[in-house]
Amino acid sequence: MSTLAQDRSSFDPWHNVSPSCSDAEWRARVDLAAGHRIVGHFGWSNLVYNHFLARVPGEPGKCLVKPNDLTFEEVTASSLVKIDLEKGAEDPASIQASGFNIHTGVLLARQDVNATLHVHTEAGMAVAAQQGGLLPLTQTALRFYKHLGVHSFDGVATDEEERYRVAQDLGPYKAMLLLNHGLFTCGRSISEAIVVMKFLVTACEVQLRIQASGASFIIPSEEVCMATARHFNAADRDRPAEWPALLRMLDRIDTSYQD
Repeated sequence: MSTLAQDRSSFDPWHNVSPSCSDAEWRARVDLAAGHRIVGHFGWSNLVYNHFLARVPGEPGKCLVKPNDLTFEEVTASSLVKIDLEKGAEDPASIQASGFNIHTGVLLARQDVNATLHVHTEAGMAVAAQQGGLLPLTQTALRFYKHLGVHSFDGVATDEEERYRVAQDLGPYKAMLLLNHGLFTCGRSISEAIVVMKFLVTACEVQLRIQASGASFIIPSEEVCMATARHFNAADRDRPAEWPALLRMLDRIDTSYQD
């Protein structure tokens, strides 16, 4: 047996699937594990930190989350931990308190949301530290024009009250800047949360490049900004067209997320 195999067999978080796991739960586990691997592939992960949660189909009040000690690149379908949205995990040390507070508040407040994603990309943190936040500089950024929540930084989110503030600041939107912290997206599906994050990360990266160039900005008119935001948000689907292509990309790299 390889050293890695030995480590997995002795480390409970690698195997968290109940014998009674339904087909719907297993499909959610595979999709969520795929989402973690895609985040890793795009370079959005941050050691073992950040989180990607999804509701358990058919089990109100339950969601899936990665064990605290795993990187996004290590997550598999069977390693995901099922937790209670109100009470958390049976072993509190298995998940981060800050991750629990940031995500579960939204899942409790928004019944239209089934998945939440939070990352610390360098570009996202940089834009989240700017006074003006995300600027309407590109078509990609206009997707979020007046459709972006803003949450102020009050220290590491270990206070349970943070759950309610995060949900309130997100409002009805699918994306949010956590000021001085990072980026947050959510969706009706795991795939929607991923695709919205891709656009948000790209918008932040391009903004920094434009600012670094020193050139003057071209800001579209208010009418154009509003129309563009309406166009993109009306076209959003709970299972985005990009998702099958992302899964094919992932399968060419490594199919172990399905384990």
